[in-house]
Amino acid sequence: MSELAETDLARPTIPTGLRRHAIPLILFALLALAPLAAQWGAAGYILSLLTRVMIFAMAAVSLDLILGVGGLVSFGHAAFLGLGAYAVGILMSHGVSDALVHLVATAAACVLFGAATGAVSLRTRGVYFIMITLAFGQMLFFLATSLAAYGGDDGLTLPSRSLVFGSKLLENATAFYYVVLAALLGTYLLCRAIVASRFGRVLRGTKENAVRMQAIGFGPFRFQLTAYIIAGTLCGVAGFLLANHTGFVSPAYMTWQRSGELIIMVILGGLGSLHGAIIGAAAFVLLEEMLAGFTEHWKMIFGPLLVLVVLFARGGILGLLRGEGRGG
Repeated sequence: MSELAETDLARPTIPTGLRRHAIPLILFALLALAPLAAQWGAAGYILSLLTRVMIFAMAAVSLDLILGVGGLVSFGHAAFLGLGAYAVGILMSHGVSDALVHLVATAAACVLFGAATGAVSLRTRGVYFIMITLAFGQMLFFLATSLAAYGGDDGLTLPSRSLVFGSKLLENATAFYYVVLAALLGTYLLCRAIVASRFGRVLRGTKENAVRMQAIGFGPFRFQLTAYIIAGTLCGVAGFLLANHTGFVSPAYMTWQRSGELIIMVILGGLGSLHGAIIGAAAFVLLEEMLAGFTEHWKMIFGPLLVLVVLFARGGILGLLRGEGRGG
C-alpha cells in the first residue's frame, strides 16, 4: 500500500484549469497551422474546406450559447445566417462593397430581427418555442425567395468579396482564412466570457429552473432575450463570411433544414461546451464532404452514425475525448 501511495505521489498531476483549456488550445493551434500543412497537398481545396468548417463552427457556437447554456431549442437560427449573407448580397448589388458597412448592416438586421422575433418567441416554452422560431425562420425564407430583384429562388452571385478599407484583402485565400479564424476565436472567447459572467450564470440557472430564478429576483425574459439577440448577431456575422466565402447568396442558407444541421453540430460535438460545437461542426462538414464523394444519399449513412454517437457517447464527440462514453 505504501508503494502505491508513493507511486501516486510521484505521478505528475495536471492542473484542472490546464485540462479544461487543453482541447480548445489544441483545436485553435491546429487551425492556425493548417495553412502550412496544406502546402503539402491541394492547398486551395483544403483551405476552402476548413474555411467552411470555421464559418459553420461560428454559427454552431452562437447556437450553443442559447441551446446548450440557455436551453432554448431554436429551429430558426439559420435565419440569422441568411440575414448576414443577404446584407452583403443586397448592398453589393447596389454598388456598396465596404466590409464595415456590410457588418454594420448585418448587425443592425440581426438585432432588429432578433429583438422582434425573440420578444414573441420567448413568451412561449418547450415545443411551442421550437415551432414559433421555425415559423419565423420560414417567414424570412419565403421573403427571400420572393425578392425577384435579388435573384429570388435562384439566389444572387456576388461580383467580388467585400473590400477592407478599399483593399482586396479578402480576395487572398490565406488572408481570408485567418480573418475567419480570428472571427471564430473572437466568437468563442466572447461566448466563454458571457457564460463565465454573472449574466451567464443567470442564463444557466434559468435553463435549470426559471421559476426559482424569478423568485430570487432575476427576470428570465430579459436575460434570454439578450442572449437570443447576441447569438443571432454572431450567427449573422457567420453569414457575412459565408457569402464572401461562396461568392453566392441563396434562400437555402436560412431553411429549417439548415437550422436542424446547426442543432446536430452542437449535439454531435457536445452540448453546452462551446468548443464542442466547433468539433461538431468540423465533424459534420468533413463527414458530409467525405460521404458525398461516395454517394449523393450521404445522409442515409450519416444518420445512423449520429444515432450511434448519441447512444454510446455521453456528451457527444467531446464526451468521447474525455472518456465519458457509455456502453449500450
